[in-house]
Amino acid sequence: MQINDAEIVAEVRAAFDGYEIALCANDLAMLRELFWASPLTLRYGPRENLYGADAIHAFRAGRPAIQRPRDLLRVIISTFGRDAATANAEFMMPGDARLGRQSQTWIRTPNGWRIVAAHVSYEEP
Repeated sequence: MQINDAEIVAEVRAAFDGYEIALCANDLAMLRELFWASPLTLRYGPRENLYGADAIHAFRAGRPAIQRPRDLLRVIISTFGRDAATANAEFMMPGDARLGRQSQTWIRTPNGWRIVAAHVSYEEP
C-alpha cells in the first residue's frame, strides 16, 4: 500500500477544502453531500455524539442558519492506498481563545470522496 501518493493527497485536500468552504458558509446541501449517506457514519462533537448520516444532517439543520468563519492553522492529510484517508486540522473561531481540533476519515466512493467519521473538540486555553 502506498502512503501519501501526491495525486491522492491532492484529491483529498480538494475534498477537504470543499468541506471547509461549505462548513464556513453553512451550506447544508454540500455538507450533506460530503458525508457518506450511511447509518454507519458518525460525528462526535464538543457536546454531541451523532450516529448515522441522518442524525448528522438533522443536527446541522437544527442550528441557526449563520455563516461560521474560522481560521485553519494546520491541516495534515494522510492517505492509505487510493481509497482511504484521514484529514486532521487545528482551527480558531473568531473571538474564541480555544484551539479547535477536527479529525475526519474519508473514503473514496463511486460518488467521490466522503467523510465516514468525524470528531471535533476544543482544547481549553
